Amino acid sequence: MRTYYVFQSKAEPGLRGFAETATGDALPADVGPWVLTQQIGPNEEWNQGISRAIVAAGILENGFYLWGPVNRATSSHPVIESDRVEGTAVYNPHGTQIGTIKRLLIEKVSGRVLYVDVTFGGFFGLGVHHRTIPWDKLSYDKEFEGYRTDVTEAQVQGAPAFYGDDTVWPDRRREQEMRDYWHDIPRGPI
Repeated sequence: MRTYYVFQSKAEPGLRGFAETATGDALPADVGPWVLTQQIGPNEEWNQGISRAIVAAGILENGFYLWGPVNRATSSHPVIESDRVEGTAVYNPHGTQIGTIKRLLIEKVSGRVLYVDVTFGGFFGLGVHHRTIPWDKLSYDKEFEGYRTDVTEAQVQGAPAFYGDDTVWPDRRREQEMRDYWHDIPRGPI
């Protein structure tokens, strides 16, 4: 178990940031400055309103974890960089996180994003599961700073793995399994 440092944003008072260092250097500056409010040792009670495992996974993946509302100004640009999508949470209609976007699957010829590899489960990178869902089933939610979907957690967990740790690249059988599962019409070769 680790020691975690909890920070509060001065710009967004409802936003908390979790880090592994007392300096909070890894926290995003655009919603700071950050003020250290609490240190939680390995044997201390955890009462943060979010699972310690989720915070640990976020820190492992990004170097920090944010919890709470944030009012970032939206860009007027109609594009978003892939590295800003990767690592973003996916929420069900009730606001419960059901996974995290690991990577985008882009159709080579058109350049369109067709699917996303969503990860869930696991602890500290062990036992993480990869499942693929159609990109068009996601919509960005500014309030959650993540993607919402009408797909349930059970549907994500039951979906075929199209890409993940167990394969180097998907084959046509996996592609057809995935399309059949999501009742997805082919939009071009992958």
